[in-house]
This record gives sequence, C-alpha cells and structure tokens, in this order.
Amino acid sequence: MKLALRSVLVFFFFSCFTIQAQEALSDIEKYPVFESCEGQSGQALAACFNNTLQSYFFENFNAPEVVAAENYTGTMVSLLEVTASGEFKVLYTEAAYQELKDEVKRVFESLPEIEPATYNGKPTYVQFQFRVDLPIGSSPVTSAVNTTDETPTAASDVVQDQYKNEYEEIKSFPYQNEEYTSQLNIPLSHQNYALFDPAMNQVGINNHTAQKPFVYAEVNKYYDFEAANQQLLKKKSSWLGRKWWNEHMGIVKGEDYWFTIDPGVDLQVGRGDGVDTYNNTRLVYFQGGLGKKLNFFAAVFESQGRFAGYFNRYAESLRPDGGNPAIIPGRNIAEPFRTDSYDYPVAEGYLSYAPSKHFNVQLGHGKNFIGDGYRSLLLSDNSSPYPYLRLNTTFWKLKYTNTWMSLRDVRSEVTLDGSFRTKYMANHYLSINVTKRLNIGLFEAVMWENDNDRGFDLNYLNPVIFYRAIEFTTGSRGGNAIIGLSGKYKFSDQINAYSQVVIDEFSSGDVFGGDQSWKNKLGFQLGAKYYNAFGVKNLYLQAEYNQVRPYTYSHNSIVLNYGHQNQPMAHLWGANFREGILIARYFNGRWFGSAKLTFGERGFDFNTAEDSFYYGGDIYRDEADRPFDTGIEIGQGNTTSVFIGEFQGGYLINPATNLKVYASLLFRDFTPNVDTATEFASSSTWFNLGIRTDLFNWYFDF
Repeated sequence: MKLALRSVLVFFFFSCFTIQAQEALSDIEKYPVFESCEGQSGQALAACFNNTLQSYFFENFNAPEVVAAENYTGTMVSLLEVTASGEFKVLYTEAAYQELKDEVKRVFESLPEIEPATYNGKPTYVQFQFRVDLPIGSSPVTSAVNTTDETPTAASDVVQDQYKNEYEEIKSFPYQNEEYTSQLNIPLSHQNYALFDPAMNQVGINNHTAQKPFVYAEVNKYYDFEAANQQLLKKKSSWLGRKWWNEHMGIVKGEDYWFTIDPGVDLQVGRGDGVDTYNNTRLVYFQGGLGKKLNFFAAVFESQGRFAGYFNRYAESLRPDGGNPAIIPGRNIAEPFRTDSYDYPVAEGYLSYAPSKHFNVQLGHGKNFIGDGYRSLLLSDNSSPYPYLRLNTTFWKLKYTNTWMSLRDVRSEVTLDGSFRTKYMANHYLSINVTKRLNIGLFEAVMWENDNDRGFDLNYLNPVIFYRAIEFTTGSRGGNAIIGLSGKYKFSDQINAYSQVVIDEFSSGDVFGGDQSWKNKLGFQLGAKYYNAFGVKNLYLQAEYNQVRPYTYSHNSIVLNYGHQNQPMAHLWGANFREGILIARYFNGRWFGSAKLTFGERGFDFNTAEDSFYYGGDIYRDEADRPFDTGIEIGQGNTTSVFIGEFQGGYLINPATNLKVYASLLFRDFTPNVDTATEFASSSTWFNLGIRTDLFNWYFDF
C-alpha cells in the first residue's frame, strides 16, 4: 500500500510539474551542468538539466501520506537556486502541508554539487521556480527556456516574447523575516539589546560590540532571531490577530525585493511633580531591501507632550534661538502646543549598503553610539538625530568604523543672520580582538566649524588618518580633537568587564606635578555585566561608574564644544561629575521588567552677579571664564547630589514591531549646596502608563 501510494503521488507531481528559469535567458551563457549532461550545450543542455532534475526528484521523493489521506487539491510552488558554487538550495516552498515543504527541501538539498551556470565567463547563481498542480493532469512538463531546435529570426523577437507578459508575471512571495539577515540597523534600545547581549559576549567568538547600532546580519550569526521569534508567536488564524500579535502590518515580497510598513505609537499618560503628564506620538516606519546588499529605513514621528516638572525645565533650558520654547532631549526642537505643552516632530532614516562581507556603508539621519556601557564617554545617543555617513570595515580580528556628521549649534550667541551655526565632526574607532577574551578600542574625533567658507573639510574624508595632525595643518585653533581608549575583558560567558578613557586635553607636566590643572580634561568609565545572574535564566545585571573632570568637551572657541542642538554628544550630564549606575533586567517570554538606580555628584555654575564663573559642567560655556587654573576638582562649583530610581514592567505585544505596553515609576532627588534660579532642591515622583513602538532610547535621568 505504501509503495503504491508513493508511485501514485510521484506520478501525480510530475504530470503537472513546471520548471521556470528565474534568470533572463540572455543573462545566462551556460546552464548548470549535471555530470550526465557534460558535453552538451545550448538548448540541449537546458533540456538535459530539466530532465535530470525531474528524474532525480521522481526517484527520491517520498510522498507524505497526509496528501492522499485528505484528498488534497491545490498547488505547490517552490523556488530553487543553484548557487555560484554549484550547490542546490531551496529558498522557499509554498504548500498546504509542512510535510510537503520538508520533503521537497530534503530531496533537492540532497542533490550533489554540479557545475554552476556562467555569466561573462564567471560562475553565477540561477534560480528555478517549479509548481505542482493537483490533481493529476493539470499541466504538462514544460520549461521557460527555449528547448526547441528553432532559432529566433531576430533579437527583437526574443525580447518581445520574453517581456510581453512581464506585468502579469510579477509574483508575490511569502515574507520570511528577511530583516533578520539584512543590513538594517537593529533599533537602538537598551531594553532590546539586552536580549541578545549575552550571545554577543561569549568567550572565543570574533565579533565586536562597541560600534552601535548593530545590523541584523552581524548579530544573527550569534543570536537566532528567527528561532527567538518563533518562541514568542501566538497562534492566530484571523488577519487582524496575526497583525496585532505577530506580524508587520503591510508586507510586499517579490523575488529579489521586500518591504514592510507599520504604524506605531508612543502614548504615555501619568503624573509627575504634581501635574498631569502625557506624550502623544503617532508614527509610521517603512523598511525593506532591494536585493541582498541594499536596505533602507525611514520613520516619521509627530508628537505632542507635557512631562514632569524637572524634565520640562531641562527641555526649556535647551531652548534654541528664534523663539521656540524648548528642545525635547534626544528628540528635536519643540514648538508651543496649547498653553503648557510641546509639539516636536522628528524624522529619521538611512540607506544601508554592503558591497561585500567586509564593508557596510550607511547614509542617513539618526544617531550612533560607541561603547559597551549604558553611557558612553566617546559618542552617545542622547542628543537629537543628525545627518551622518558611516563606513564599517570588518576583517580578521578588526572592525574599523568611520563616521562623518553634520551638527548644529542653535544658541542665540552663535546664530548668524537668524540661521543656526553648522559644524562638522569626523571620528574613527578601531576595535581589535587581541585575544578570545580581550578587546581594545582606539578612538579619535575632531570637531570643526563652518567658518571662512571652510565648509566640510575634505582633509577629514581620509578614513585612515590621525586627526590631531590634520587639525594642526588646518590651524590648531580651527578644530577640537578628542581621543579615547576602550577595553573589554570576558571573564566567562556570563561575566565581562568594560571600560573607556576619554582625553580632551592632557598636560603630562601638570598631571605629574600634582596641581590638578584645568588642562587635564579627562574622563573614565568602568563597568561589568552579569548574564543569567545567580543561575536565573534571562536575569541581566549591570554596574557602571563614570566620571569626567571639569571643562572636558568644552573649547576656547565655544562653537567647537562636543555637542549638538544644545545637548552633549557624549555623557548627557556634560562634564564635572561622578556617577554610579546599577541596572537589573529580566525577561520571561513576552514579559519584561527593569530597575535602574543612579547615584551622582555634579558641579553646576552659580550664575549670579557675585559669581558668574564657569566651573566646568556646562560644555557650552567658554572655558576662558574659569575661576582658577589649578586645584580643579570634580564637583567644584555648586556641588549637587543626585539620586534617580527608575522601575519599569511591561508586556511585548508584537515582536515584529517592538510594540510594548508598560508601567513605569521614577523617583528623583536633586540636592545642590546652594539653591539658585536654575538649580534648586527638589524631589520628583513620576508615574507613567504607556504603549509604545520601541525604536529609540528615552532618557529621563537628568
């Protein structure tokens, strides 16, 4: 009975088996060659290939019993590729039963390697589509390539026959989470990155974790996004159920292109500092790929909001020239909305192209981050988005990142004819895996302004260069150079330590002289991570310490501070501080929770008629206004102690879009030695309920 069933089903398939070459006939000089087809050419070779492929399938296919048992009637479609190395690969199969998909994949992938197709004398891939119509006799065995002995009368006739039904032949393919293997950026969110951070920090793997955001393709080698996604899927039969719980809202998938489009929200309601707070963000984001090397992303946010009192005060302290009331930290310039709220639109997007496995180049408007910690002293994501060009080069034990950015200074002191001041930054970061446990990073950046028609200085386009040397050739006061070092050591698969050192200006004589000169503008970071802590799966612990001396990131030409839109490009506290952070995160399926405690000491200016000196915390002030040259200490000026506790718990509604519902509680205690108009003792409790599409980091720990 079983043998008879197999014979019937095999005949059943080949009585309606159609093979179509997916490459244009004119693009293939030579068909793939089975050993039995050697010596043949042209149309005879194509026919031999088709016949051999069918015969192999006939001899090796074992029909699933479920097909006959349920008297199935329908169509099965598969896409098969012969790679440039001559291997057979099933790209996908669309069929009613998983058993059919599995059997087709088994049969074709058991084929031996053959001689690949050629184009311009070089091996190339070629794809074939075959379809099986059930029941028996629906269609004969045919081939899309010309297998007759007739020769076309003219090349134009071939083109006409090949493309006259081109529109009707555009086919739709099932979406298979192509973003997981793409060159798209993984949205830069600490909560999301904690999911795969343990997999990226195993002892012995040769990857690099400081340059962020990561692209899916580099992380997917160590963390199986598809497997993780399958564990979270809910079984939903309705279209609305699948779109709400599991899938992107809109999907288009062709043979060599795909894109998705999703609406999103960031809706928050709460109460903080005695006032009702809210955020109302509507967004739409669009992403996709053309071929395997080019990907794109675009997101548009339209937002209105009112926040806790301390956050509103900070946003208004950043106000730009021109009458706008505030800059929402990390987002954009805000317009007034109603009588006590802000309206702040944001747009982000990029193109990502990988010409080979060694290179990825991106052109976009967004943010970048360098480091393994919660904070970065080199380049962070707490400022507003900006235009950038980034080149990642990866080979051997190295990853080298070059980034060029166009930034804005929006203060009234520096605007020119009502226009914001443009400045540029270029940096490079070299990550080296010294051993299977030790990584070292070298960082250098330079900031220069757009003055004297200098514009974008082409000297800094050189990706392999010491910026400090270039700075002196263009005028030592024409740029602000910063250097840095980083390190990471993996004690085990569960525990690693990381660090950063930033050097803005360094006077060795003053350091060893012990007089604590203002010229020693230094900072350092030290942290550790503990995965699956104390044997609890998916429990993530992190401890971090940061300190930055006064006047770091500032400059004698105040346009050349290390900032963008009145916000620091490194640590969001600027300079002149010490900070300790403790973080715990936990995941269980779609449920998640986190707790973060921040302890700090900061030094602010007094800003009074009696004391208008600059004590080194605000990177936007002129360092020439300092009160003294030596005896510089962290926390000098109006010394302020800060404590912030943040607690959050929530549920991941849709893993495809990172849509989450959550509740959060923040407590903040801010105690300066002297109350001033801008810094005064306050305690804040802020409770929030929200639902958001998690595409970026919100920072509330100011």
